[in-house]
Amino acid sequence: MSQEDTLHTLAIGAQVDRYTIERQIGGGGFSIVYLAKDLEADTLVVIKEYMPRKLATRGEDGLTVTATEDDEKSADRFAQGKKLFFQEAATLATLKHPNIVNVTSFFRANGTVYMVMEYESGINLQDYIKRHHGGLSEKLIRTVFPPLLDGLKLIHSRGLLHLDIKPGNIYLRSGGKPLLLDFGAVHEMMQSRQDQVSQVVTPGFSPIEQLKPGGYVGPWSDIYAIGATMRACIEGAAPPPSGQRALEDTMRPAAVLFRKRYSQALLRAIDWATEVDPLARPQNVEQLLEAMNREEPEEPPAPESMLERLANSLPWGKGG
Repeated sequence: MSQEDTLHTLAIGAQVDRYTIERQIGGGGFSIVYLAKDLEADTLVVIKEYMPRKLATRGEDGLTVTATEDDEKSADRFAQGKKLFFQEAATLATLKHPNIVNVTSFFRANGTVYMVMEYESGINLQDYIKRHHGGLSEKLIRTVFPPLLDGLKLIHSRGLLHLDIKPGNIYLRSGGKPLLLDFGAVHEMMQSRQDQVSQVVTPGFSPIEQLKPGGYVGPWSDIYAIGATMRACIEGAAPPPSGQRALEDTMRPAAVLFRKRYSQALLRAIDWATEVDPLARPQNVEQLLEAMNREEPEEPPAPESMLERLANSLPWGKGG
């Protein structure tokens, strides 16, 4: 951990409400994620702290988070981001699904907001892909993604979007049971992203409409990210960034590249989900699931050879 990281993160042993920090386990530009101990329940939990590094600083007490004093605009953005973080935590606490991380509580303290989630053992999908250099089996892909899509269906039914689906935000528990993590970019479908402080863009996984504030995002945006994540499971790397693909799309269809190892139904569904044009993609989870489960067309019978046709034309050729 760099010295800059140490200045921003809570120290090991720091106490926040009824939780003691064990160690940092993740984070990004707008938040820090810790493994912590619940002192009342004597269990491990995951705590996410709103801490936008470019907008805030940690006080000398090692706990308090305050907006930087550079300019009024930064302070406004910090306050707006904190408000959205709290609202998102409140919404996520109502999303109960076996494949969505379970938010058990959320609270304000130390000038910021904290989200508490259940801790479960497992492995990050991104690490799993790296370990196996891609090439994950179709059986694994079909074990992981339909349950994730079922969870995503619940999110969309509540009028919400995830907007940061990628291998790093998918957790694999025992038996390949997936868990969708990190809802730091979640927002209401009809909400403008113009002033969204926590806007997240991940090259390779974020669709073209997500690259600019105010882009027309919808369920099709999360579907692009799911398709890109499935392709990364096969290829071992993120697809080219959507902005680059919009200028010149050099990404070859999965249905051509990987046809020898995977079913055409799966590969064509991935290609459909990762279309650059939002209108050319599946518009909802149901359409993508249907495409993934589409029955394979039967192989046409091989054409008869000239000798076979001649033999079949004779009276005894067909047993007559």
